[in-house]
Amino acid sequence: MEIEIYEGNLDVPAIYASWYNKYKLKNLGALIVFSGIVRSEGGIEALSFDIHKPILQSWFDEWSKKAEKEGAILLFAHSLGDVRIHESSYVSGIVSKQRKVALRLINEFVEDFKANAPIWKYDVINGERIYAKNRSHKLKNAGILKK
Repeated sequence: MEIEIYEGNLDVPAIYASWYNKYKLKNLGALIVFSGIVRSEGGIEALSFDIHKPILQSWFDEWSKKAEKEGAILLFAHSLGDVRIHESSYVSGIVSKQRKVALRLINEFVEDFKANAPIWKYDVINGERIYAKNRSHKLKNAGILKK
C-alpha cells in the first residue's frame, strides 16, 4: 500500500470519505481512524514537516505486513510543509473484520509513528522554521556508518 503525502493541511473529511468508500463494501466491519491536529501552544503559527519518503515507505511497508498478518489493512496520510494551527497533519486508519484488532493496531501504530517515522518537525514562529529538537527522537539505525 502506498502512503499518502499532501502539501500543507490535510483535508481529513475527504481522506476519510475516500477510505470509507474504498472499504465499506469489503465486508470488513471496522474502520478506526486517528487524526492529529496542530495545537496552539508556545506561540507557534504552524508546524512544518520534512519527510524522507523512501525510509517512510519502508517503515510503513513493515507495518502493513504486520497488519495483514492480523487480517487488517493499514491506511496513512501525512502533510509535507506547513500546517496551520487547528488543522490536521496526520491521519491513519485500520480496516479490520475485528474491532479489537483495529483498536489495538491503531494505538501501536500511532505510538511507533511518534518514535520511529522519518518525519522531521519544525515550529513556525514569526514566519521562521525552528527545528523542534526538544520534541524529536533519534531514529533507530540513524547516524554515520562505521567500518
